[in-house]
Amino acid sequence: MSILDAVDTHFSATYQEARGKFLAACSSAEVRSIINPNLGPEGEELATDIAWFGPPDASRVFMMISSTHGVEGFCGSACQLDWITEGGPAALGPDTAVMLVHAINPYGFAWIRRVTEEGCDLNRNYLDFSKPLPENPGHDELVDAFVPASLDAETLKLTEAKIAAWRAEHGEFAFQTARKAGQYKHAHSMFFGGFAPSWARRTLESIIADYELPARRMVTVVDYHTGLGSFGYGEPISGHLPDTLGLERILKMYGHSVGVPESGTSASIPLHGTSRDVWDAMFNNTYTYVALEFGTFSPENGRLALRGDHWLHNQGEFDWNAPETRAIKAALRLQYYPETPDWKEMVLWRSRQMQRQSLWGLETLA
Repeated sequence: MSILDAVDTHFSATYQEARGKFLAACSSAEVRSIINPNLGPEGEELATDIAWFGPPDASRVFMMISSTHGVEGFCGSACQLDWITEGGPAALGPDTAVMLVHAINPYGFAWIRRVTEEGCDLNRNYLDFSKPLPENPGHDELVDAFVPASLDAETLKLTEAKIAAWRAEHGEFAFQTARKAGQYKHAHSMFFGGFAPSWARRTLESIIADYELPARRMVTVVDYHTGLGSFGYGEPISGHLPDTLGLERILKMYGHSVGVPESGTSASIPLHGTSRDVWDAMFNNTYTYVALEFGTFSPENGRLALRGDHWLHNQGEFDWNAPETRAIKAALRLQYYPETPDWKEMVLWRSRQMQRQSLWGLETLA
C-alpha cells in the first residue's frame, strides 16, 4: 500500500475505532488484552492490548508502545497498524519478535486526555514512591495560574499576567521546568506525577515481567509521542543518559537525529519519573529506548489546551456532549493529533524509517 493510501486507512477517529482496527489486523499474532477498570465516555471497554509477532522464545524483541500520553495514541496506534499491514510480520528474522503494546493508557486515549485515570502524567510516574519525591518550587508558585479555578476572562487575564511576570524574572528554561518537568503535590494540575504507581505503570511493569523481557538478549523500545518540536518532524529522544552504553547503541541505530535532553540537544527538557527508571531497574544494559516525538503546534498552544482540559475534569461530573466539553476536547485533540494529511504522511514516513532502523540495530548490535 502506498503511504498516501495508508494515511487514509491507518489513522482513526476514536479510541474504539483504533482498537477495533488493531485487533482485526492481529489475526496472525498472539494477542492478550488487559482490561482497565474504567469505561470510556460512551461506556466502551478500555484495555491495553498486546500483540506478539514472531517466535515466543526470540532473543531479540522490538517493542512499540502507543498512548503513553493518552490522546497521543491516535499517532502511535496508526504507526503500529501500519507496521502490521505493510508486511512487517513477514519480514522478521528467525530470532526476532515484535511486541506491540496498544494503548498503555487507554483511559487517556478514550477520554481525549494526556493523563491517566489517576490524573497522572504517566511519563512522570515511574518513581520509587517510598523515597522523597522531587520538588518543583516553580510549579508550586504558579499552580493556580497553570490551572485556575475559573476560565472567565478576568481570571485568565490575571493568571496570564502572573505567568508573564514569572517568566520575565526567572527565564524560559526555568519556566518550562516549572511547567512540565514533573510535580508531585498538585493532583489537579498539569504534569502531575502521582502519589503512587498508576494502573498504566503497573500494567507496563507486568508486561515486561510476564513476557520475560529482561531475560532476552536485547529489547529495543520505540514509544510514540506527539506535541513537541517542529510540525510533523519525528525526533527520537534518548531514554538513556549521556556517556552510557544505551546512548551509544541508539546513536548507531538512528544517527545524529537523536536528541538527548540532558545534553540540551532535544526539544524535551530533562524530566522526573520517566520510564527510564523502570527500564534501568529491570534490565542490565540489555535494552535501548527512544521516545519518538512528533511535533505539532507551539508549547504555548499546548499549555492553553491542557489548562482547559484540567479545568474541565476538576469540575467533577460533566456532560461529554456539551458544547463547552466538545470545544475543550477539540482543542486538546488538535494539539496532539493535528489530523491533516501532510502531518499524517510525515508521521508514517518517519515511523517506517525508525522501525527499519530499530530492527537493523537489533540484528546487528545485539
